[in-house]
Amino acid sequence: MPTASPILKSNAAHKPERHVEIGFRGLVEYEPTWRAMQSFTAARTPATVDQIWVLQHPPVYSLGLAARPAHLPRSHHDIPVIRVDRGGQITYHGPGQVVAYLLLDLKRRGLTVRPLVRLMESAVIDLLADYGVRAANRVEAPGVYVGSKKIAAVGLRIARGCCYHGLALNVDMDLSPFSAIDPCGYPGLSVTQLRDLGILDTLDCVSHKLADHLQEALE
Repeated sequence: MPTASPILKSNAAHKPERHVEIGFRGLVEYEPTWRAMQSFTAARTPATVDQIWVLQHPPVYSLGLAARPAHLPRSHHDIPVIRVDRGGQITYHGPGQVVAYLLLDLKRRGLTVRPLVRLMESAVIDLLADYGVRAANRVEAPGVYVGSKKIAAVGLRIARGCCYHGLALNVDMDLSPFSAIDPCGYPGLSVTQLRDLGILDTLDCVSHKLADHLQEALE
């Protein structure tokens, strides 16, 4: 499946070093999107404007750099498994999940990894608060949780002072493939999604709200 041309939105009133463009890419295959992030980052110059790509993926498991053979899916063998260069262990992506990839010049922004992770988590927490849902992060286990259940995962790659990959928020999807793995490497960790919390906004609506929260936090 080809990668769709992004629909970009931005706010030109901001200083270039704070400026970020948002691209809504629809449903796109995982590996070509990952390779496009690598190429974008490798080709960056100091003048390159930061971007956030908001999209969905067809069903796929992604294995981070910390993943081990024990983390491979126990079932759902019809779903591809791709080993990638982000941090973390294993997670699942599928239709009905909003993925936001952050392609940022961290050096220019004066950001390091831990504050950026907290920024991404806070954007999701603030989004859920808009719906009256109380969520939190965990210092020992990056991501966003509602009670004991994980609703958003985060993972990044840093190269040449810039980052790519990002976060995945479960909105309205088939959660059963998560049962074949230990999400993010944590045995017994349960997952949840907006629909199961009574939030019935469309994926498109949630995508735009999440993008707005991320853009506000970065600008």
